[in-house]
Amino acid sequence: MNLMGNIIVNVLIAFLIGSLLLGFQRKVMARIQRRPGPPVIQHLLHTLKFYVKESSFPRTAAMPFYIAIAATLCGIWISAVIIGPVLEGSLLLFFGIYALHKIVEHNAGSSSGSPYGKLSCVRAVFSAAAEMPLFAVLAIIYLQTRTMIISDIIGYQSIHGPLLLKLPLAAMMFFVLILSKAPYSPFSITKGKDIISGYETEHFGVLRGYLMISESIAWYMLLWIFLTVFIGGLSLPLYILGMVIITTITAFINATTPMLNPNHSVAIQVILAFVGIAGSIVLMLVM
Repeated sequence: MNLMGNIIVNVLIAFLIGSLLLGFQRKVMARIQRRPGPPVIQHLLHTLKFYVKESSFPRTAAMPFYIAIAATLCGIWISAVIIGPVLEGSLLLFFGIYALHKIVEHNAGSSSGSPYGKLSCVRAVFSAAAEMPLFAVLAIIYLQTRTMIISDIIGYQSIHGPLLLKLPLAAMMFFVLILSKAPYSPFSITKGKDIISGYETEHFGVLRGYLMISESIAWYMLLWIFLTVFIGGLSLPLYILGMVIITTITAFINATTPMLNPNHSVAIQVILAFVGIAGSIVLMLVM
C-alpha cells in the first residue's frame, strides 16, 4: 500500500474505532449508574448527523477564524495519525501536536464570542498549566530508552520488556493526561456542564461535525500512544482490546467521580505529576 492509501486507512480506523470507544464509554457509565444508556454507535451517528444539519454562525463570531479553527482541529489530529501509526516517528512531535491542540482549543473558545466559550478559553489555560508537568514523561522515557522515536521505543521493549513494568509512575502520569481528555472526566474542565459545552457551545452543523471527528481521532491516538509507548507494538485486535480496557477504566472513574472545579483539577494533576516524576527518577536509579 502506498503512503497516501496508508494514511487514509489509518485515519478511517482512528475515526471509526475512536467514535465507537467514546460511545462505549457512555454505555459503561450508564450501566454503572443503573441506566440503560445510549447505543454504542451514538457518537458515530451524532457525528454523521451534524453533516446534514443546518450550519448557523453567531453574530459575535470572529470570521473567518471561527470557521477555520474547527477544520484546524481535524487537521491537527490527522497529523498525529501520520506521525504515529503511519510513520512511527518522533514522540516529541506527537506531544508538540498535543500542545498545538491546546492552543487551538483555547482559540476555539474565544472565536465564537460566546460567554461560555470564553470561560472555556480561560479554563483551557488552567488545564494547559496543569498538563505541562505531565510532559516530563517524555524526559523519563528518553532517559530510560535513549530515544524519542516511536519505532525505536517499540524495538527497545521487544528486547527489554514493556516500559509499563519499568516506569509504572510515568505510565500513571500519561494515564492522567488521557483521563483529562475523556468526556465527563473529573478533570474535563474545558467542557464542564456548568458552561454548557464549553468551546463547542456555539459550533453547529458541519463545524460541530468537524469537532466530533477530532474528538474521536484524538481519543484513539492518545490510547494508541499509551499502549505503544508502555507496552510495545501490538496487532490491531490487541490494540482494540487494550483501548477497550482503558476506556472501561476511565468510564468507571468518570461515572463515580464528580467533576472538579478548575483550581482543584489543576492542583491534583500537578501533585500527581510531581509524584510521578520523583518516583520514576528514584525507580531508574534503583533498578
